[in-house]
Amino acid sequence: MFINNNLNEKKQSEMTESSQKKTPFLFKLRNSLSKVRQVLGHKIMTLCLGQQVNTDFFEKIEESLLIADFGVKTTHLIIEYLIKMTQYNRVTNTETVYTLLQEKMKNMLSKIEKPLIITSDNVPFIILIIGANGVGKTTTIGKLATKLTSEGKKVLLAGGDTFRAAGKEQLQILGESNRIPVITREYSNDAASVIFNAMHIAKKQHYDILIIDTAGRLHNKINLMNEMKKIIRVIKKIDIEAPHEAMLIIDASIGQNSLSQISSFNEFIPLTGITITKLDGTAKGGVIFTIADQFGIPVRYIGTGEDMKDIQVFKSEQFVDFIFPKLG
Repeated sequence: MFINNNLNEKKQSEMTESSQKKTPFLFKLRNSLSKVRQVLGHKIMTLCLGQQVNTDFFEKIEESLLIADFGVKTTHLIIEYLIKMTQYNRVTNTETVYTLLQEKMKNMLSKIEKPLIITSDNVPFIILIIGANGVGKTTTIGKLATKLTSEGKKVLLAGGDTFRAAGKEQLQILGESNRIPVITREYSNDAASVIFNAMHIAKKQHYDILIIDTAGRLHNKINLMNEMKKIIRVIKKIDIEAPHEAMLIIDASIGQNSLSQISSFNEFIPLTGITITKLDGTAKGGVIFTIADQFGIPVRYIGTGEDMKDIQVFKSEQFVDFIFPKLG
């Protein structure tokens, strides 16, 4: 069994390498999910080769899902589905269970596969970036701005992170290196005034998109949450429909801990999208299934590395296929 698995993996690797030049972004995405694939995909694949469909088999799958940070509730939902389907269809083949598991996961994630649509009805299109400290907000802004600029959009950045000493400088460096203008206020700690100024400039100079950076905050930081209320009031004074996208950035490496962040921010300001960063450095990618199960908020992008091009539009089928190797 193990010899065949290695041969299959070698063959699959050779095929991937041969197509690297044709689809570099897919190659990068597959590599970025390698830790999740090792902890989850390969383990379940091994379980489904030559095993019997019984209680012990499902308990091992359950354990694998929990280790990959699917969470207790979401894991039970998946296991109950597999047991129900195998009993109803009298499935005795573990390879069939493997296929059922993949189909269930694709179905779960398809509900949050909703790409960000930049409409011409709202000019400038306002994207408000929020999240806790250290999740990669500013870096994600740089990646997103670079991506949108490459698609022919005229993008402006607003440095609303006035609490972190290096926040403004980091955004300016990202903007300069990618030739994207950044609006900051040299001697002001009032984020709302910076954003107010940026919105007027964006309108006057006909920018397609304004991306607003904000300070990292948690729900228990009263001063920062009050600042966010002020920012929202200022934005709506200029455009009552803005922000057109309230995007939360979460760090995949903190796994289930990100759920409390989503809950807190979504309660304060209805989230329209999520971007998941640092997927390339963690085995806890299973949290995306919990997000789909518990919140249903669209996942717009996933971060797959440190380069400015390492941001991918989330596609549920690709995501599942790259986690689970093909049986054979």
